[in-house]
Amino acid sequence: MFKRHKSLTSERKREIFSRGATRSTLKNDLRNFHCLSHFVLSAGPLKSTPVVKHSRTTHFEIEILDAQTRKQICIVDKVTQISTIQDVKQKFHKTCPKWYPSRVGLQLERGGPFLKDYITIQSIAASSIVTLYFTDLGQQVSWITVFLAEYTGPLLIYLLFYLRIPYIYDMKEGSGRLRHPVVHVACFCHCIHYIRYLLETLFVHKVSAGHTPLKNLIKGCAFYWGFTSWIAYYINHPQYTPPSFGNRQVTISAINFLICEAGNHFINVVLSHPNHTGINACFPSPNYNPFTWMFFLVSCPNYTYEIGSWISFTVMTQTLPENFEKWKQIKMVTREY
Repeated sequence: MFKRHKSLTSERKREIFSRGATRSTLKNDLRNFHCLSHFVLSAGPLKSTPVVKHSRTTHFEIEILDAQTRKQICIVDKVTQISTIQDVKQKFHKTCPKWYPSRVGLQLERGGPFLKDYITIQSIAASSIVTLYFTDLGQQVSWITVFLAEYTGPLLIYLLFYLRIPYIYDMKEGSGRLRHPVVHVACFCHCIHYIRYLLETLFVHKVSAGHTPLKNLIKGCAFYWGFTSWIAYYINHPQYTPPSFGNRQVTISAINFLICEAGNHFINVVLSHPNHTGINACFPSPNYNPFTWMFFLVSCPNYTYEIGSWISFTVMTQTLPENFEKWKQIKMVTREY
């Protein structure tokens, strides 16, 4: 009986001990859960991991055919969507080095317009294989070379006539004649005109980085150099007849010529720096400079001043060739700019 009582006592102690252990474990679990909750709340909301999207790049194959024979010249592969016609020309030049990019003309169809360099392949592609027709544009020169050649020639040619090179005029005929002052003034005005052209080409005008066929350079130089020779021959001739109204006619015309030259220069400066409103460029408007007030009357005052310069030069020298050069030059300038 004593043993049975002792065994019951030991079982009760064991039960009480197990209950206490369980309570202490629950207290520790609650304490740990409280600490974890506090840590999570203090860390803020959980940030979702960004999903990385792998963009799939589409490549095109450009098949280049000869526009005349329709024979395949080459295939330019691995051309991306954002690649331009200029990029295709560069890769085509690597395959066929004898045709540099400015000499390459690409068309979507035979006889169609040439594609501009800035056009993207994606905008013209109907499938993964694009067929383009190649045309050799011939020998090309940059526009800056064209302008410098056209304007440098008249400057030098006029000076040759002004100096009366022996094989141009008869030295016996001109040896006993003195030059009228208008001959010197005309040389000065003519040099000022083309020096302004050269300086504006280099520092004012934003000349395109493109190219033009060599024949355009030949045509432009033939016009500028030919008309300059025609003008200079008569004005610097030993038998040149001075203006009818003498020095007054020369002085007034020379002043008006210089005013028009100044106005032309200031208008070109204004046109080279247009006002921008957002993404659109606004047409230039008159400002504090009096030469820009011509915008109130005409939309392109530079041509108005150009006409005024040559009319003044014609009246000052009282010769006819300037009238022909004036109108022809305006057409040439309109084509080039």
